[in-house]
Amino acid sequence: MPRSRVAMFRLPVGGALALLLVYSACTPHSDNRNFSEGASTPKPTTMTANSPTPIAGRINYVAVGDSTGSGVGARHGGYVARLFRRMTAKRPDSKLTNLCFSGATTGDVLRQQLDSGIAAQPNLVTLGIGINDIGHGVSLEQFSNNYEEILSSLRNKTGATIVVANIPDISSAPRIPVAVRGEYHQTIVRFNGKLEEIASRHNVTVFDIYTITHAQLPSHPEYFSSDGFHPSDEGYELWAEKMWPTIAATIGVSSE
Repeated sequence: MPRSRVAMFRLPVGGALALLLVYSACTPHSDNRNFSEGASTPKPTTMTANSPTPIAGRINYVAVGDSTGSGVGARHGGYVARLFRRMTAKRPDSKLTNLCFSGATTGDVLRQQLDSGIAAQPNLVTLGIGINDIGHGVSLEQFSNNYEEILSSLRNKTGATIVVANIPDISSAPRIPVAVRGEYHQTIVRFNGKLEEIASRHNVTVFDIYTITHAQLPSHPEYFSSDGFHPSDEGYELWAEKMWPTIAATIGVSSE
């Protein structure tokens, strides 16, 4: 049975939202913030590791995650490719292993990306995952367990600096019916709360794409691609532009 049909029967959210999220997440190659139940408006935050030593010399960059890392919806790559272009302008001998693929969940990262990422012996890892866990009805508990295992493995089996992106607020996407946007948003908020709690425990840097997208996407439909769900080239460029100073600081170069 196709994965989308299985997910349809196990989503814990409301019926209309369940059907919507299955369709959205399965699209083929598809400070102090209050994260408590019922939270709505975010307060901007920047969460960083405790001053990791900047990476000197050649950057061996491994990216793990979902369609936003692989660039679905755009012609010129997702945020990973765009960060890497900026990186090679500063460190021309850098290498990228991009393991992200459309539709990936935290479980897919564990089963299909993590071993290859560790084997590449990276000194920089980015992780962007979570929106498809919501779409496929993965429970918050299972998401948390998976995320914990991912970060534990990267910490214990590599010497890499790790930067994670939290889950973007795409509840205003054209594909999302207005009637279910509030419920979708609150689910993203709850998952982000757990994600950031785990990231803080592992002392990794969190790039806060949630706050940026919460503020920008409702008034910028051009940041969505023609599928009404994934970012457009303009959307990915916004992501990379905002994330680049975090990566530049991590590798010890100017963000200019």
